Amino acid sequence: MKENVLKSFWRDTYATSSPIPYIITIQVVLFVLTHVVDLLSFSDIVSSNLYDNVVAKLSLPVSFAKFLSQPWSLITHPFIYQGLFNILFDCLWLYWFGNIFLSFLNRRQFLYVFIAGLLLGGIAYLLVGNIPFLANHPENQLNTNALGLAALISATALLLPTYEIRVFIIGNIRLRTIAIIYLGLQFGFYVISNQPAAIAYLGMVLFGLAFMRELRKGHDWSSFFHKKFARRTLKIVHKNENAKNTPSHKKSYSEIPNQETIDQILDKISMNGYESLTSSEKEILFKASKQDQ
Repeated sequence: MKENVLKSFWRDTYATSSPIPYIITIQVVLFVLTHVVDLLSFSDIVSSNLYDNVVAKLSLPVSFAKFLSQPWSLITHPFIYQGLFNILFDCLWLYWFGNIFLSFLNRRQFLYVFIAGLLLGGIAYLLVGNIPFLANHPENQLNTNALGLAALISATALLLPTYEIRVFIIGNIRLRTIAIIYLGLQFGFYVISNQPAAIAYLGMVLFGLAFMRELRKGHDWSSFFHKKFARRTLKIVHKNENAKNTPSHKKSYSEIPNQETIDQILDKISMNGYESLTSSEKEILFKASKQDQ
């Protein structure tokens, strides 16, 4: 019975096309490992400053000179958390907004927005951190996946501004309202504690909005990676001329969603909400979200 439960958990969690469980798992595993080091330091088994050194080496420093001695921190900083509630709520936000995003768009677009938000935000943080009047706290460091979340949440909110989420006790709240409150509070926190991070955070909010705005115009920035991958995997095949005229071939071709149709559906969602779609429009959107996965 236990084995069946584990198999079911693995199938429902990891045997899917969603990258969200893998991101959360990496964050949780590193959180546990770093706090095991903290626990060992507390019990005097290892050096008392080992935990601080590990966190500092994996976090993104505000000083560019210090960054040159630990360039890997540009990749590791999103997975480092020091507080339990911090990682808990960030994982919940990633799960909620990530799954809403993946319900309407595809995995490639999700990864592009999230990863680009982390990397571009980290680079912006390093650049802004070298401005003299902002770099007044050289000991500041950046961790957590807040910059990637900023891009993801702002992009999702622009895609589905009238989409409603039921909140306990309060009732239904529009996605746009939730995003504005969350992003505003997070930005305010960084303004107080880490000014370079606040500017980088605001930049990633604007990046998410710009990505979705261009996508609605038919310009998918993430398609660059799809085209590069497609070129590398291109194969020459022998066509069967008779098979082209079979009913099954015509049917499969007609099932491929048209980009213009998808754009019209997204416009309709933005204006009237997801509930205004017909069953056929929902089916088209679902097929489009799975097409590039």
